Amino acid sequence: MHDLVIRGGTVVDGTGAPMRTADVAVGGGMITSIGTVTTRGRRELDADGLLVLPGWCDVHTHYDGQAIWDSELAPSAWHGVTTTVFGNCSVGFAPVRRGAEAYLINLMEGVEDIPGSALAEGIDFTWESFPEYLDAIERRHRTMDIGTQVPHAAVRFFVMGERGADHAEVPTADEIGEMGRIVQEALEAGALGFTTSRTKKHRAADGRFTPGLTAGEPELLGIAEAMAAAGEGVIQANSDFGEPVEIALLRKLGEVSGRPLSFSLLQVDHAPELWRELLQEVEDANHAGITMRAQVGPRPIGVLLGLDATIHPFAGHAAYKSIADLPLDERVARMRTPEVRDAILGERPEGGFAAWMAHALTKTFELGDPPDYEPDPSTSVSARAARAGTTPEALAYDLLLGNGGKQLLYYPFENYSDGTLEPIREMLSSPYTITGLSDGGAHVGTVCDASFPTYLLTHWARDRTRGPRLPLEELVRGQTQETAMALGLADRGSLVPGKRADMNIVDFESLMLRPPEIRRDLPAGGRRLVQRATGYRHTFVAGIETYADGEWTGATPGRLLRGPRPG
Repeated sequence: MHDLVIRGGTVVDGTGAPMRTADVAVGGGMITSIGTVTTRGRRELDADGLLVLPGWCDVHTHYDGQAIWDSELAPSAWHGVTTTVFGNCSVGFAPVRRGAEAYLINLMEGVEDIPGSALAEGIDFTWESFPEYLDAIERRHRTMDIGTQVPHAAVRFFVMGERGADHAEVPTADEIGEMGRIVQEALEAGALGFTTSRTKKHRAADGRFTPGLTAGEPELLGIAEAMAAAGEGVIQANSDFGEPVEIALLRKLGEVSGRPLSFSLLQVDHAPELWRELLQEVEDANHAGITMRAQVGPRPIGVLLGLDATIHPFAGHAAYKSIADLPLDERVARMRTPEVRDAILGERPEGGFAAWMAHALTKTFELGDPPDYEPDPSTSVSARAARAGTTPEALAYDLLLGNGGKQLLYYPFENYSDGTLEPIREMLSSPYTITGLSDGGAHVGTVCDASFPTYLLTHWARDRTRGPRLPLEELVRGQTQETAMALGLADRGSLVPGKRADMNIVDFESLMLRPPEIRRDLPAGGRRLVQRATGYRHTFVAGIETYADGEWTGATPGRLLRGPRPG
């Protein structure tokens, strides 16, 4: 008898094969049969009219700290994620010397917008080496499997001390050798890869750039040689790609290490066609035998502006600052009075933030319910204000007071240079990209993209009206089999006999994102943006149901992944 049989669902198996009606049988945490299953199961589920999908594998999150104190790993868990990988973008919490924990918290707070107070209270730092960190996170069971990578910044700071926090400092040959030893040790203990960051967008909370921003070729190639010696692990990188030598350096990293490499691919306003050049470089690298992929998000990278969020247009106004510490309902009541409204809107603060915000309102939108992440440019705050005969600031003020002051505005600052997601459609369609960049667990006061997997299906396979859609089978493959294989996790990612029984059963017609909301449930009362979805009927991890109709069952079958998994 099977442990579970899912009857008569529409199976989209993650391989890219056409969807079909079939039964799915599970035993011992594995898929045992797909097709017509005649044997009964200890539990039977009727999936008629529902999609049966592999669980999502999210390769780009930042649960490095949250995984210490939290078993649920929401909001990713609410969106059908059954495997998540963190340690991205060069930031993390191991290795760490005693007494040096504050710098890693400072760096994570600045780069990933996670409150330092929450990290300081929630992380116990019972480890020093990376293998000891793996042991610590392995002790807690979770709703999903987790894997982590070795962050360049932590390794550099561990080896070089305060010198390592300064990206301009050059390590000695001995220090490079020690960095390589630490990375190799971590990989052999079960880390899934090594990550580095070379973008000026990444700064610590005290303003310092990320330690690896300008790391030289000897340092990076020394680490690459250690990865070659380990014979396993992937490389994840961020870069501004301001100079052609950057992509050449990443290519050399992949060549020397012999390991798969991925980097974040984004459309940026100052160079809106650069992504095409980078994607061509990726294709050329693969033709030369270097396994390289570009990580792509399925919607714009956008900042959420709100009175209770980290950023909004009036945060720098003196008249607003005088009431900023009031509870939200009191703040809203004061802001609705004519005298406070006139005082705030009458100010024109000096400085870069005010100028940036004035520009941002030209491509800022009311998010709505359900949220619209491909809004028409004619509906921007500035365009609406012009039609109404008012100022963008006045309209933004009134919009932010909606829903009791909880209304959010959406500023898509990347992947939306032309007011369309056509570039994203092209990126997603490339054989050299994988779906990623959700940043689950990070940017908790400004961004809420852990919902990427749900958006991938709803927008691109069903709801898009401003351009062509994409085949459901290919979208599912891109978030399951492709992402799993990119990390060497060949035991999951598709509904095939012998694979892990990580599954989502989805009512596709009712699958929908809810608007993001702010909760104060982090350690030390820290706030974060979260986003729910409707339409997930069941989520299984290793054949154990973790979510039923969007509610956590309390089950925690998730375990730490140590190293790649053969099929």
